[in-house]
Amino acid sequence: MQKFNGAYIFGISMVSAMGGLLFGYDWVVIGGAKPFYERFFEIASSANLQAWAMSSALVGCILGAVLSGIVSDKFGRKRPLLLSAFLFTIASLGTGSSACYFTFIIFRMIGGVGIGLASALSPMYIAEIAPAHLRGRFVSLNQMTIVIGILAAQVINLLIADKVPKGATDAFIQASWNGQIGWRWMFYACAVPAIAFFLLTFLVPESPRWLVKVGKSEKAFPTLKKIGGEDYARKEMNNIQATLDDISEKVDFKTLFKPAYGVILLIGIFLAVFQQWCGINTVFNYAEEIFTAAGYGVSDTLFNIVITGSVNMIFTLVAMFTVDKWGRKKLMLFGSIGLAIDYILLGSAFYLGLKGIAVLTFVVMAIAIYAMSLAPIVWVILSEIFPNRIRGAAMALATFTLWIACFILTYTFPLLNKSFGAAGTFWVYAGICLIGFIFILMKLPETKGKSLEEIEKELVKK
Repeated sequence: MQKFNGAYIFGISMVSAMGGLLFGYDWVVIGGAKPFYERFFEIASSANLQAWAMSSALVGCILGAVLSGIVSDKFGRKRPLLLSAFLFTIASLGTGSSACYFTFIIFRMIGGVGIGLASALSPMYIAEIAPAHLRGRFVSLNQMTIVIGILAAQVINLLIADKVPKGATDAFIQASWNGQIGWRWMFYACAVPAIAFFLLTFLVPESPRWLVKVGKSEKAFPTLKKIGGEDYARKEMNNIQATLDDISEKVDFKTLFKPAYGVILLIGIFLAVFQQWCGINTVFNYAEEIFTAAGYGVSDTLFNIVITGSVNMIFTLVAMFTVDKWGRKKLMLFGSIGLAIDYILLGSAFYLGLKGIAVLTFVVMAIAIYAMSLAPIVWVILSEIFPNRIRGAAMALATFTLWIACFILTYTFPLLNKSFGAAGTFWVYAGICLIGFIFILMKLPETKGKSLEEIEKELVKK
């Protein structure tokens, strides 16, 4: 039986997955800081300025996603990961130091570029170094670190913030320690893991599949040998080379739209959009509005956010231990129909005027379902379905559409909430989840246990 160097694979995967940790922290920290920076910048009464503050990082995410395709095909996977770590560091320090709304937005965008790079590169790098039968579990490490980053942001927000009296006025919050200093430290804290990520990335090897693609096979072999031994390395080198008929042919974004890649791109883009439009990120980004509508105060909301983060982490662990056993398709089907049912119930709770524990229960259920299905599995599928020759550009395109979808979701939630109320908004998301269930049932192939090259042979139309 083939033996693999599990400790080595785990180590380099975890370093790469630190991009996910920073992605999760930077993505969610703003939710806990929201009640305080809005009062500091005096935007609490402007829905448009609030929406822009929440969604501005997504502009950077979109730019980072596009940039990931350009730099990952030209410079590999390692150096762009270093760039993302550097950007996270700059963004965390700059956002926390912001004296005005304009600089706050600029640094949120810089952090967004870091997120866009890491969200594409971290799972792609792990998929390219992990053995086929373990790939789902190791790529899911990236989602686990995202969840750890989310939970870390939620816990740090709770620890930093002083308790806010229920019914506190905007003026009271603005003048408080939370409104002047506390929210800044929520952003500063991200600099610690960002610096660690930057330094540790120097220790990981370049992706062997990228090295073969650019004609540096002699540098790829030692890494593959360290992963699974000499026989494994030779076999993988032959398999990779077989999918790269002409490494001298230039690959750019136009290449993606050749008929041979049509089905793969359709699946990748749909899943990327669906992961966002299923609506779960509104729970993290707009937790204050959701829990306020359910009758909770600011301090209660911060505690409830920690509860949702803990559930998120527990059920991501469930996904890690089921993805390579149950398969990708089953988990995706479960997630889409499960969320549809839960959103119908959550919307009904708001419609009937239920408060407190009822809403919290349905929110926790939605996060649990998402955490063991759509959250990690979409990234697993995106990292493995694209052919070796176009993986960087294709992953960039899929991630680009994901962040476009996320921008639309984040920007429109307060507008939908204002127009249709919480009940109508979650019913809309339920309808989207039903559409996703039908698409997955009809179009998504199972990729469990197959090498990246085997998946490519099955999906690419010659």
